[in-house]
Amino acid sequence: MTQNAVEVRGLRKQYGDVTAVDGLDLTIRRGEVFGLLGPNGAGKSTTVEILQGHRERDGGEVRVLGADPATGGRAWRSRVGIVWQDESAPAELTVRESVEHFARYYPAPRDPAEVIALVGLEHKRDHRIKGLSGGQRRRLDVALGVIGDPELLLLDEPTTGFDPAARRQFWDLIRLLSGAGTTIVLTTHYLEEAEALADRLAVIARGKVVAEGEPAALRARLGTGATVRWTDRDGGSRSTDTQTPTRTVAELMTRFDGEIPDLRITRPTLEDVYLRLTGRLDRGTTQQEESR
Repeated sequence: MTQNAVEVRGLRKQYGDVTAVDGLDLTIRRGEVFGLLGPNGAGKSTTVEILQGHRERDGGEVRVLGADPATGGRAWRSRVGIVWQDESAPAELTVRESVEHFARYYPAPRDPAEVIALVGLEHKRDHRIKGLSGGQRRRLDVALGVIGDPELLLLDEPTTGFDPAARRQFWDLIRLLSGAGTTIVLTTHYLEEAEALADRLAVIARGKVVAEGEPAALRARLGTGATVRWTDRDGGSRSTDTQTPTRTVAELMTRFDGEIPDLRITRPTLEDVYLRLTGRLDRGTTQQEESR
């Protein structure tokens, strides 16, 4: 058994004249939470659909849990769970009826009552789906995604529309699933979410991976150093961008008797790195258009 849950090489997908995925390479290890970041139209959802076997590819090699999704049979599909952006369950069913119904599709499903409790809907098990809140419906979608006890769970923008409290509760659920050994692939627009959940992540732009690695490593490698801020003797605010903030602080200490007033050191966030990566491409397009 390979240690990788997903292996993608040279993936391509075309929609007419539009190239959605353009030679994408990706490796996702078993048991990790892997984040896919990128602007709208970058190719994230198309990539996830191909990994799930829902959409055919035009080129490249793809292996998911050791099989080609394009030819994966029923046994393989039962090992892959997916939570789409759109809700899956009929609104007239109760939570319990819906989970029990979907459980019948799998050869060895998890216990429906256990899954309902896992996603925090025990107190809503006999409520109709149409009466649930948005966050509760999203939890139900996750329940349907994991009822088959998948080895790999694909989550496509799972917390879109959530309020901050519901989003944090959902994060706890993802950590719980990951802790139980499920490999999770997460597409999201929320940089804070990716940094909180992902062991590793890839930034996709124009159908290609433009950066990949652990969030902290990406910040260190692709960030622009640090910014040191302080208040000078005349009361004015000062700041400097530097690759050596410790040296900058040491130099400031020679100028002040005691504490450096209002000293702050900030480093690039994941959002800074993301905007730098995707913004560079956007600026390149603008410059080309302006030169025509």
